[in-house]
Amino acid sequence: MRIVMKFGGTSVGGEQALKNVVALTGRYAKSNDVVVVASAMNGVTNTLMDASNWASQRDQAHVAEILEQLRRRHESTCRQVIASADLMRKTTACLDDELRELERALTGISYLAELTPRSRDFVLSFGEKLSTHLLAGALNDAGLKVKRLTGDEAGIVTDASFGEAAPLTEITKQQVKERLDPLIKDGTIPVIAGFIAATQDGVPTTLGRGASDYTATIVGVALEADEVWIWTDVDGIMTADPKIEPAAQTIPELSFMEAMEMSHLAAKAMHPKALEPAAEVGLPVRVKNTFNPNGPDTLILQDQQIKSGSIVKAVTSVREASMVTVSGAGMHGAPGTAAKVLEVLRENDINILMISQSSSEANISLVIARPKHDKAVTALRQSLLGRGPFKEITSEADVSVVAAVGAGMKGTPGIAARIFKAVAKKGVNVRMIAQGSSELNISFVVREDDVLRSVHALHQAFQLGRRNMH
Repeated sequence: MRIVMKFGGTSVGGEQALKNVVALTGRYAKSNDVVVVASAMNGVTNTLMDASNWASQRDQAHVAEILEQLRRRHESTCRQVIASADLMRKTTACLDDELRELERALTGISYLAELTPRSRDFVLSFGEKLSTHLLAGALNDAGLKVKRLTGDEAGIVTDASFGEAAPLTEITKQQVKERLDPLIKDGTIPVIAGFIAATQDGVPTTLGRGASDYTATIVGVALEADEVWIWTDVDGIMTADPKIEPAAQTIPELSFMEAMEMSHLAAKAMHPKALEPAAEVGLPVRVKNTFNPNGPDTLILQDQQIKSGSIVKAVTSVREASMVTVSGAGMHGAPGTAAKVLEVLRENDINILMISQSSSEANISLVIARPKHDKAVTALRQSLLGRGPFKEITSEADVSVVAAVGAGMKGTPGIAARIFKAVAKKGVNVRMIAQGSSELNISFVVREDDVLRSVHALHQAFQLGRRNMH
């Protein structure tokens, strides 16, 4: 088999985690062609974001403190996972080179007192650069033949949409195959820094949210892999967040469509952008637990597995949400009202989790991430009130989104009734409802205090706690 294995931030986040990755890579490389993609160590990307923000404010003390923190963490881990003195020296030298280049980038941002999307991408790329030096050194120390590459060195080329760059598909496929196939045939394991790529001019870019998974599926498609394995810190994708629902079970199989429906709402689920390349060619994606490699996992496939009694496969939730409602009697029949509302949010970089409009067309309700609540309300009031049909903007900052997902929901009568009956029995008031045309997902909004009762009620009503039911 040819397998692309992606290891997330917690999987490469420290001594024991990296040792697990080394053992797993060695185990599967014995009888398979293996390519490894790695994220930054957990927390590092956020730390780099903080560093770039402090640099733009010319706060040299905070920048220096963060650089020292990064140095200590990576060099300490290097000493713990690499036994060979020569390899340790080489790896430490690589880490030093990267950190000096990062320091120069932050100094440049500080001098200009300006943080552009392009410079932010460059700074954020260092998390994966540092982690893959560590991982490659540790794999080498274990006797494995490896070649460490950044995403662009592996052949991934994107447009110049910094922060959310889109791969140039055909040239990327060609280059990845040309650069990695000879290494694999030579018995070498490519170790690729996820998340980062470059434009055709060689300017560093990042692929956005879920980007290391995205790197893995892009590489998997280009190399015509048999499977992509996403290693994380839970047993695959579960019927509910186990922190909320103790009876949650691993879902053995999901379709790409089901996984995409769950992606924005489920804990540890994959981003739809990362699933897209695999879905286009039917490349299976498996979600596994680095810390329990022989435990249950989830296989994401092209076909939708619908079995008797398996109408709903998962109950997902987003806790930190807010609901904003734009109202006005004059909105009825007025063309372009929804477009104007959405444009204001787009201009302010605010993503929408859910949207619902009444049949009277007199109001539009939107759900957004709670940290964006004040920004969204202010922007909408400043841009819309007193102009055209918009008369009132109200909000609720203490809500959560709950969703039931499953391919068996499509075309099955009475599913919505069962869902809302189950939560009503628990005394939960539903504030807003949305269902996509795919019919694979019914989402609704409740007060945050009611989210636990809602998830428990649905998990129990659809008997999702029964092991291996799907």
